[in-house]
Amino acid sequence: MKPAKTRTIRPTPNSWSDMLWGQYYRDALAVHLKPCLAKLYGFHFLKIGQLSAELVTDDCPISHQVNVALQGDNLQVRADPLHLPFESKSIDGCLLAHTLSWSHDPHRILREVDRVLIDDGWLIITGFNPISMLGVGKLLPGLHRSIPLNSRMFSQVRLLDWLSLLNYELIQRRRFQVLPWRRQGGEVISKHLPALGCLTIMVARKRTLPLTMNPARKALGKTQLRPVVGATRHCRHSDED
Repeated sequence: MKPAKTRTIRPTPNSWSDMLWGQYYRDALAVHLKPCLAKLYGFHFLKIGQLSAELVTDDCPISHQVNVALQGDNLQVRADPLHLPFESKSIDGCLLAHTLSWSHDPHRILREVDRVLIDDGWLIITGFNPISMLGVGKLLPGLHRSIPLNSRMFSQVRLLDWLSLLNYELIQRRRFQVLPWRRQGGEVISKHLPALGCLTIMVARKRTLPLTMNPARKALGKTQLRPVVGATRHCRHSDED
Protein backbone atom coordinates (compact mmCIF):
# COMPACT_ATOMS: atom_id res chain seq x y z
CA MET A 1 0.00 0.00 0.00
CA LYS A 2 1.38 3.39 -1.00
CA PRO A 3 1.82 5.97 1.77
CA ALA A 4 -0.81 8.66 2.04
CA LYS A 5 1.70 11.52 2.06
CA THR A 6 3.63 12.10 -1.15
CA ARG A 7 5.88 14.73 -2.70
CA THR A 8 4.52 14.24 -6.19
CA ILE A 9 3.04 17.41 -7.67
CA ARG A 10 -0.06 16.57 -9.67
CA PRO A 11 -1.87 18.94 -12.04
CA THR A 12 -4.98 19.92 -10.11
CA PRO A 13 -8.24 20.80 -11.87
CA ASN A 14 -9.68 24.19 -11.00
CA SER A 15 -13.13 23.18 -12.21
CA TRP A 16 -15.13 20.08 -13.10
CA SER A 17 -14.94 21.21 -16.71
CA ASP A 18 -11.15 20.77 -16.62
CA MET A 19 -11.47 16.98 -16.54
CA LEU A 20 -12.86 14.49 -19.02
CA TRP A 21 -16.57 13.81 -18.30
CA GLY A 22 -16.26 16.22 -15.39
CA GLN A 23 -19.71 17.74 -15.87
CA TYR A 24 -21.26 14.27 -15.70
CA TYR A 25 -19.48 13.66 -12.40
CA ARG A 26 -20.62 17.00 -11.02
CA ASP A 27 -24.26 16.39 -11.96
CA ALA A 28 -24.20 12.83 -10.58
CA LEU A 29 -22.70 14.01 -7.30
CA ALA A 30 -25.28 16.77 -6.98
CA VAL A 31 -28.11 14.25 -7.34
CA HIS A 32 -26.71 11.67 -4.92
CA LEU A 33 -25.70 14.30 -2.35
CA LYS A 34 -29.25 15.64 -1.98
CA PRO A 35 -30.47 13.01 0.54
CA CYS A 36 -27.19 13.27 2.44
CA LEU A 37 -27.29 17.06 2.73
CA ALA A 38 -30.93 17.05 3.79
CA LYS A 39 -29.98 15.32 7.05
CA LEU A 40 -27.48 17.95 8.15
CA TYR A 41 -28.25 20.70 10.63
CA GLY A 42 -26.35 23.45 12.36
CA PHE A 43 -25.11 26.97 11.69
CA HIS A 44 -21.92 26.79 9.59
CA PHE A 45 -21.06 24.54 6.62
CA LEU A 46 -17.67 24.47 4.86
CA LYS A 47 -17.16 23.44 1.23
CA ILE A 48 -13.42 22.83 1.02
CA GLY A 49 -11.77 22.91 -2.39
CA GLN A 50 -12.78 24.46 -5.70
CA LEU A 51 -14.60 21.30 -6.82
CA SER A 52 -16.67 21.41 -3.64
CA ALA A 53 -17.52 25.06 -4.26
CA GLU A 54 -19.03 24.24 -7.66
CA LEU A 55 -21.46 21.67 -6.27
CA VAL A 56 -25.02 22.84 -5.69
CA THR A 57 -25.92 22.33 -2.02
CA ASP A 58 -29.18 24.24 -1.79
CA ASP A 59 -30.88 21.22 -0.18
CA CYS A 60 -28.68 21.55 2.90
CA PRO A 61 -30.63 23.08 5.82
CA ILE A 62 -27.47 24.90 6.97
CA SER A 63 -27.90 28.35 5.44
CA HIS A 64 -24.44 29.78 6.16
CA GLN A 65 -22.19 28.00 3.65
CA VAL A 66 -18.58 29.07 3.05
CA ASN A 67 -16.46 28.07 0.04
CA VAL A 68 -12.78 27.68 0.92
CA ALA A 69 -9.95 27.15 -1.59
CA LEU A 70 -6.61 28.59 -2.62
CA GLN A 71 -7.84 29.77 -6.03
CA GLY A 72 -10.96 29.79 -8.15
CA ASP A 73 -14.26 31.60 -8.44
CA ASN A 74 -17.19 31.91 -6.07
CA LEU A 75 -15.00 31.77 -2.97
CA GLN A 76 -15.69 33.45 0.35
CA VAL A 77 -12.35 32.52 1.93
CA ARG A 78 -9.05 32.00 0.13
CA ALA A 79 -7.01 29.62 2.24
CA ASP A 80 -5.05 26.40 2.09
CA PRO A 81 -7.11 23.36 3.16
CA LEU A 82 -4.05 22.26 5.12
CA HIS A 83 -4.34 25.41 7.27
CA LEU A 84 -7.99 26.32 7.75
CA PRO A 85 -8.39 29.83 9.24
CA PHE A 86 -11.20 28.88 11.61
CA GLU A 87 -11.43 28.32 15.33
CA SER A 88 -11.48 24.82 16.75
CA LYS A 89 -14.92 23.25 17.07
CA SER A 90 -16.67 26.09 15.25
CA ILE A 91 -18.04 24.31 12.13
CA ASP A 92 -21.08 22.02 11.97
CA GLY A 93 -20.36 20.26 8.65
CA CYS A 94 -17.66 19.94 5.99
CA LEU A 95 -17.74 18.79 2.38
CA LEU A 96 -14.59 17.38 0.79
CA ALA A 97 -15.62 16.83 -2.83
CA HIS A 98 -12.57 15.11 -4.33
CA THR A 99 -10.36 17.33 -2.16
CA LEU A 100 -8.30 14.34 -1.02
CA SER A 101 -7.91 13.10 -4.58
CA TRP A 102 -5.37 15.80 -5.48
CA SER A 103 -3.84 16.37 -2.05
CA HIS A 104 -0.24 15.44 -1.25
CA ASP A 105 -1.13 15.06 2.45
CA PRO A 106 -4.74 13.84 2.91
CA HIS A 107 -4.11 12.94 6.56
CA ARG A 108 -3.36 16.55 7.40
CA ILE A 109 -6.52 17.76 5.69
CA LEU A 110 -8.58 15.30 7.72
CA ARG A 111 -6.89 16.44 10.92
CA GLU A 112 -7.65 20.07 10.08
CA VAL A 113 -11.27 19.22 9.37
CA ASP A 114 -11.45 17.29 12.62
CA ARG A 115 -10.06 20.30 14.46
CA VAL A 116 -12.66 22.76 13.20
CA LEU A 117 -15.64 20.40 13.42
CA ILE A 118 -17.79 20.49 16.52
CA ASP A 119 -18.60 17.34 18.47
CA ASP A 120 -21.08 15.26 16.46
CA GLY A 121 -20.24 17.35 13.38
CA TRP A 122 -20.81 16.01 9.86
CA LEU A 123 -18.16 15.13 7.28
CA ILE A 124 -18.90 14.23 3.64
CA ILE A 125 -16.11 12.85 1.46
CA THR A 126 -16.35 12.13 -2.26
CA GLY A 127 -13.72 10.61 -4.51
CA PHE A 128 -12.96 8.17 -7.30
CA ASN A 129 -13.27 4.42 -6.84
CA PRO A 130 -10.04 2.54 -7.66
CA ILE A 131 -12.07 -0.59 -8.47
CA SER A 132 -13.78 0.93 -11.49
CA MET A 133 -13.17 1.75 -15.13
CA LEU A 134 -11.26 4.84 -14.07
CA GLY A 135 -9.09 2.68 -11.82
CA VAL A 136 -8.30 0.43 -14.76
CA GLY A 137 -7.50 3.50 -16.86
CA LYS A 138 -4.73 4.45 -14.45
CA LEU A 139 -2.87 1.31 -15.55
CA LEU A 140 -2.80 2.33 -19.21
CA PRO A 141 0.50 3.94 -20.27
CA GLY A 142 0.19 7.48 -21.51
CA LEU A 143 -3.18 8.07 -19.87
CA HIS A 144 -2.35 7.91 -16.17
CA ARG A 145 -1.05 11.49 -16.21
CA SER A 146 -4.21 13.03 -17.62
CA ILE A 147 -7.00 14.48 -15.49
CA PRO A 148 -8.80 12.76 -13.74
CA LEU A 149 -6.64 9.64 -14.08
CA ASN A 150 -3.76 11.40 -12.33
CA SER A 151 -5.84 11.71 -9.15
CA ARG A 152 -5.32 9.62 -6.06
CA MET A 153 -8.00 6.98 -5.73
CA PHE A 154 -8.54 5.74 -2.18
CA SER A 155 -10.77 2.77 -1.47
CA GLN A 156 -13.64 3.10 0.97
CA VAL A 157 -11.94 0.59 3.26
CA ARG A 158 -8.86 2.79 3.49
CA LEU A 159 -10.89 5.95 4.08
CA LEU A 160 -12.91 4.14 6.73
CA ASP A 161 -9.68 3.19 8.48
CA TRP A 162 -8.55 6.81 8.54
CA LEU A 163 -11.91 7.97 9.87
CA SER A 164 -11.99 5.31 12.57
CA LEU A 165 -8.61 6.50 13.85
CA LEU A 166 -10.11 9.97 14.25
CA ASN A 167 -13.13 8.42 15.99
CA TYR A 168 -15.70 9.03 13.26
CA GLU A 169 -18.81 6.94 12.83
CA LEU A 170 -19.73 5.96 9.28
CA ILE A 171 -23.33 6.94 8.57
CA GLN A 172 -23.64 6.17 4.88
CA ARG A 173 -21.57 5.17 1.85
CA ARG A 174 -22.38 4.49 -1.78
CA ARG A 175 -20.88 4.09 -5.27
CA PHE A 176 -22.41 5.08 -8.62
CA GLN A 177 -21.67 6.27 -12.18
CA VAL A 178 -20.36 2.95 -13.52
CA LEU A 179 -19.98 4.23 -17.10
CA PRO A 180 -18.03 7.51 -16.84
CA TRP A 181 -18.86 8.65 -20.36
CA ARG A 182 -22.64 8.61 -19.88
CA ARG A 183 -24.67 11.25 -18.07
CA GLN A 184 -26.60 8.71 -15.99
CA GLY A 185 -23.64 6.37 -15.73
CA GLY A 186 -25.70 3.45 -17.03
CA GLU A 187 -28.82 3.14 -14.89
CA VAL A 188 -29.23 -0.63 -15.38
CA ILE A 189 -25.56 -1.38 -14.72
CA SER A 190 -25.43 0.98 -11.75
CA LYS A 191 -28.47 -0.73 -10.25
CA HIS A 192 -26.97 -4.23 -10.39
CA LEU A 193 -23.25 -3.43 -10.10
CA PRO A 194 -22.95 -0.38 -7.83
CA ALA A 195 -19.60 -1.58 -6.45
CA LEU A 196 -18.02 -0.76 -9.83
CA GLY A 197 -19.17 2.87 -9.76
CA CYS A 198 -16.53 5.46 -10.56
CA LEU A 199 -17.73 7.86 -7.88
CA THR A 200 -17.97 7.22 -4.17
CA ILE A 201 -19.60 9.11 -1.28
CA MET A 202 -18.95 8.61 2.42
CA VAL A 203 -20.90 10.38 5.16
CA ALA A 204 -19.41 10.24 8.65
CA ARG A 205 -20.05 11.89 11.98
CA LYS A 206 -17.53 12.99 14.57
CA ARG A 207 -17.95 11.18 17.86
CA THR A 208 -16.36 12.29 21.12
CA LEU A 209 -16.23 9.62 23.80
CA PRO A 210 -16.58 10.91 27.38
CA LEU A 211 -13.70 10.34 29.74
CA THR A 212 -14.48 7.74 32.43
CA MET A 213 -12.69 7.66 35.74
CA ASN A 214 -10.83 4.53 36.72
CA PRO A 215 -12.81 2.82 39.54
CA ALA A 216 -9.58 2.10 41.45
CA ARG A 217 -8.49 5.73 41.34
CA LYS A 218 -12.00 6.85 42.20
CA ALA A 219 -11.92 4.73 45.34
CA LEU A 220 -8.53 6.14 46.35
CA GLY A 221 -9.73 9.68 45.81
CA LYS A 222 -12.60 9.40 48.24
CA THR A 223 -12.16 11.09 51.61
CA GLN A 224 -13.66 9.05 54.39
CA LEU A 225 -15.06 10.96 57.35
CA ARG A 226 -14.90 9.22 60.70
CA PRO A 227 -18.10 9.37 62.74
CA VAL A 228 -17.82 11.65 65.76
CA VAL A 229 -19.29 9.74 68.67
CA GLY A 230 -20.89 11.79 71.44
CA ALA A 231 -20.41 15.16 69.72
CA THR A 232 -24.02 16.20 70.31
CA ARG A 233 -23.92 15.09 73.92
CA HIS A 234 -20.70 17.02 74.52
CA CYS A 235 -22.18 20.22 73.05
CA ARG A 236 -25.32 19.84 75.17
CA HIS A 237 -23.33 19.52 78.40
CA SER A 238 -21.28 22.56 77.43
CA ASP A 239 -24.41 24.69 76.98
CA GLU A 240 -25.85 23.59 80.33
CA ASP A 241 -22.64 24.56 82.15
